[in-house]
Amino acid sequence: MHEHILRLRENIGKVLFGKYDAVDRVIRCFLARGHLLIEDVPGVGKTVLATALARSIDCSFARIQLTPDLLPSDILGVEIFDRNAGTFHFKKGPIFANIVLADEINRTPPRTQAALLEAMAESAVTVDGRPLPLDPPFMVVATQNPFDFEGTYALPENQLDRFLMRLSLGYPSITEEVRVLDVRPANSPLHELAPVLTRAQVIDLQTRVDQVRVERSILEYIVAFASATRGDERLRHGLSPRGSLALAQAARATALCQGRDYVIPEDVLDNILAVSTHRVIAHAGEAPAAILRDILESVPSPA
Repeated sequence: MHEHILRLRENIGKVLFGKYDAVDRVIRCFLARGHLLIEDVPGVGKTVLATALARSIDCSFARIQLTPDLLPSDILGVEIFDRNAGTFHFKKGPIFANIVLADEINRTPPRTQAALLEAMAESAVTVDGRPLPLDPPFMVVATQNPFDFEGTYALPENQLDRFLMRLSLGYPSITEEVRVLDVRPANSPLHELAPVLTRAQVIDLQTRVDQVRVERSILEYIVAFASATRGDERLRHGLSPRGSLALAQAARATALCQGRDYVIPEDVLDNILAVSTHRVIAHAGEAPAAILRDILESVPSPA
């Protein structure tokens, strides 16, 4: 199974240069059945990363360009009247893909953002009172610009909590940027990416993530960290039980990606910021990442 993950990592790395940590995190998130939020300034490769993941898997892919005038029905689908049959039939929207790229999610108003919430939480949507399941694997990769950019809407806390991880790509190094200018990966190299994993192989890997062992001492460590965030005066809201579950699942995926069937404390530590910073709310002027690092130092790690 480890060779499948290596092939996936190598394939994405053909078009996203130098961002090895980001590639690893998107793979972990996918195998953990989570959704990913990529937040950064325009033009650093957010869409390239999401598209490269989708093109590396032999499954369906849809891209939604979220705009201020987008309606929920543009995402979920609409009922269309068939004159010949005299009945309505449902035309599925782009949410019914295995991997959905929600590009610039914070440029669309809250009403449309909420249309994604049920799909992300339940892997299903409700249309006219009918629940419609989404075929596995299902992952939303959302990109957003920083909140101080013009024309952006802040994501509500309950929707942020549905993302397993949030990450930032940052600017490339000088060497990597020169290579980007030379190769132009968003053009032909991206479109020429071939799938390296089948849908069945991905589902099998996701099942194996669920089977990774987590010792009780590590579970207690996760809970102790979450509890410490809830009692810290610098935070208005700490890590919820859903956040603790997300951290444990991310640790399982990390272990599998490193060829192990058991979690070690480093698997938890490596995911704490990516899983937790968007789930906690700090008082004005406080940096959540810095607070979480402080809290980590106060919580004893299992041997």
